[in-house]
Amino acid sequence: MNKRKLNGLEVSAIGYGCMGLSQGYIPVPDKEEAIRLIHHAFELGCTFFDTAEGYAMGANEQLLGEALKPFRQQTVIATKFLIPENSGYHSLPQLKQELSNRLDNSLKRLGTDHIDLYYQHRVTKDIPVEDIAVCMGEFIKAGKILGWGQSQATVEEIRKAHAVTPLTAIQSEYSIMARGFEKEVIPLCEELGIGFVPFSPLANGLLSGKVSADDHYTGKDARRVISRFNKENIIANQPLLQVITALAAAKNATPAQISLAWMLHKKDFIVPIPGSRKPDRLTENFGAAAVTLTTAEYTALETALASLTIYGSRRDEDLAKLRTLQ
Repeated sequence: MNKRKLNGLEVSAIGYGCMGLSQGYIPVPDKEEAIRLIHHAFELGCTFFDTAEGYAMGANEQLLGEALKPFRQQTVIATKFLIPENSGYHSLPQLKQELSNRLDNSLKRLGTDHIDLYYQHRVTKDIPVEDIAVCMGEFIKAGKILGWGQSQATVEEIRKAHAVTPLTAIQSEYSIMARGFEKEVIPLCEELGIGFVPFSPLANGLLSGKVSADDHYTGKDARRVISRFNKENIIANQPLLQVITALAAAKNATPAQISLAWMLHKKDFIVPIPGSRKPDRLTENFGAAAVTLTTAEYTALETALASLTIYGSRRDEDLAKLRTLQ
């Protein structure tokens, strides 16, 4: 697979979002199958693997660390920390100690001496981003992390943080169905030389073209609370899927591959991280790196998309409801 650079950090053009191996979508694979999937991703050319301390209370980090142990030096690991709002870290020494503890715990679970890309999972509004950036700069100097990033950050937050310790990447939701970061954040990343890593690049699988309005989700499956999976929204979004499917047929590709190729075409610093729980889906998604849209095809697709209305979304506040569901 071709490589791309996130502010100097070289990664495969498409990465692997590993959250779904431990939580989010039901059923999750067992440990042995999850490790096989991670190994299969590596065999397909993926070198960029994404996790977080909060995924299954650290179990996802532990899983990924075990799976990547045979080829750790050939891979790039991204993980994330989350400082909740109103945590009371009002001094820089307090904050540094808390972040240091979290980083050390992630390093231990991952079984590695450094993390390649360390994200702030969500920007904590009552902690200055400059203070976070100071701490990240010290961790970089100590060799514990190679670079750092923010998730779902605003233009102002990015500028302030980057001025203190240059950011490697911004990770945010981005897909054909969620384009809110195109107006300001992605252009700013280009201006500052920061990579952009889309999570949910296939709109939680909806852009695969394999979701039915009759599908039913239970338990802690995130699709229960993501409004784009409401039956009426799946039906309303069929014109979008028809546009993508038509181009896929013409390109001898799949809708998922077209959706990923679309964002790869946009900018060379965009590196999507789809998550998959089946070997054939991994093969399909990573195969998108070899699907090239011509300028005419891309322009026609953009024109068609501009005429469509997108129904439903994925919101953090909706996902929080999962904790109350059985």
